[in-house]
Amino acid sequence: MLLSQAMGPTATPSGSGRGFSTWAMSQAVPFLMRRAAGRVLAWVWKAEPELLVVVAQVQAATHELRIARASMPMQYHDTEEFRGTYLGVGEKLVIPLPPPGRPPFATYTWDLGSHLVTVTAVCSDRERFGTVIGDVDELARGLRIIEDLTVEESSTVLRIDPA
Repeated sequence: MLLSQAMGPTATPSGSGRGFSTWAMSQAVPFLMRRAAGRVLAWVWKAEPELLVVVAQVQAATHELRIARASMPMQYHDTEEFRGTYLGVGEKLVIPLPPPGRPPFATYTWDLGSHLVTVTAVCSDRERFGTVIGDVDELARGLRIIEDLTVEESSTVLRIDPA
């Protein structure tokens, strides 16, 4: 829904294959989430779920991943320093006015040596992107890796078993 709002009619396939592709994606998502083994979390804006989607992921910092990040287009190198409460200093990239047909987004990245932690927020409304980015900053600041949290520390922390 978010992509169809942001990209218009080009995001939704037309024709008789539309139902099949929707069904196929609905079957693939649970499989991909299981394969991610707890390394992906997703949030939506509670008041308006179709306005904002935020996804956090942890990836092994392989040589190939580092090459892919270094090979990104120049506009993706305009990052600013971003300090997380638990993950330390990372980088933040905000693209509030992407090319037409693409939604505005923000990406936060922390290099932990062996892993990269990435938070990506995508907003369906260009005019309202600036009003939600502050809350995304707060969400990104509070992100932490499970190894640094003891069970007794907080009962409000959602733990997802990777199995």
